[in-house]
Amino acid sequence: MSQNVFLTREPVVNKQRAITATRMRVHAPDCATAVHALEALGEDWPLARPVFVGLAGCTPDATLADWIAPEGAMLEVNAPSLADPVTAAAVGQLAQAGLPLVLSDYKAGIGLPAGLNFRFVMADARVQPSAIQVAGIPLATGIEDVAGFDAAVKAGYGGATGWFFKAGLQAAAGKKLAPGHAQIVRVLNLVRHNADVQKIETALKQDVALSFKLLRYINSAGFGLMCEVQSFRHAVVILGYEKLNKWLSLLLVTAAKDPSAPALMQAAIARGRLMEVLGAEFFPREEHDNLFITGAFSLLDRLLGAPMEAVLEEMTLPERISDALLGRDGAYTPFLKLARACEEPTAHALAELTQSLSLRPDAVNRAQLSALKFADSLEF
Repeated sequence: MSQNVFLTREPVVNKQRAITATRMRVHAPDCATAVHALEALGEDWPLARPVFVGLAGCTPDATLADWIAPEGAMLEVNAPSLADPVTAAAVGQLAQAGLPLVLSDYKAGIGLPAGLNFRFVMADARVQPSAIQVAGIPLATGIEDVAGFDAAVKAGYGGATGWFFKAGLQAAAGKKLAPGHAQIVRVLNLVRHNADVQKIETALKQDVALSFKLLRYINSAGFGLMCEVQSFRHAVVILGYEKLNKWLSLLLVTAAKDPSAPALMQAAIARGRLMEVLGAEFFPREEHDNLFITGAFSLLDRLLGAPMEAVLEEMTLPERISDALLGRDGAYTPFLKLARACEEPTAHALAELTQSLSLRPDAVNRAQLSALKFADSLEF
């Protein structure tokens, strides 16, 4: 894969704020380089949800017709770019080959070439407050928070793209964890202190629903166990305390009840997996789970409705994890910054962090897609 190509992403959510697709931007100097990068991804491509593939930094040309799109891929086309006959011809050729199209940056009155059909049409809700009246499901862009999303849906949009649900933490500075979340933290602390198995099991059984959820995640395809774990005691025997710490951390991340929680969970777990994969060559094996936990916990304040400081006060965590989550310098902090940079609309920060960590861009891209596949393999 070209050393000049980076992928960034944002989710596509429906009216219920459930993630239904991924919007992926391919940052490349030209179309041919972007096509080469896409073709090189091969089996790393995430298949659980559709992927809107858009070019950033270049415009589609005739070389785009060489792209053999993977299953679930849709080509995102910038509406103004279709005024260029070369771009329109390339897009039309792919459409005739059966590649679904998504239109972005649409504004009322923009003329579109005849014969092109779009599955989705994206428009900036700040410019087009009411849903656009064109064929295709209208999706809002430019949404800044949940209130903006709700207004867009009320105005006729069928969903939105972006990370708007990460904004809007309204927790008071002194707010504590909810009782259900505090119980999971208590179990986590018992595991970290290597408490007796029976004591941990007793604490976990105080919430039967959470016990069931934990076992469901442990048995998810993403974790690749060779046999089904049927009880917490069985999990201890098979996994040991270190791995159970990771699973219980996942349980805490997935305990929120907010309507945006599933999307936040997917983002948090993808961050954790990305950090785990990219950090594997920098840290010993016993720290890999801590990298995962750092990324997975990076949205806990939003998920649990409490300031990060208040959440961490209740937990026994290694200093490296706490440093990264609180924005302090530390060994894990650059990897968390990189995971967040993958969620930006531009690739500037991602390119700088990749270079500073001496990582290869293609390795970061593959790790990002691998992280998406892992997060998609879990049922929220």
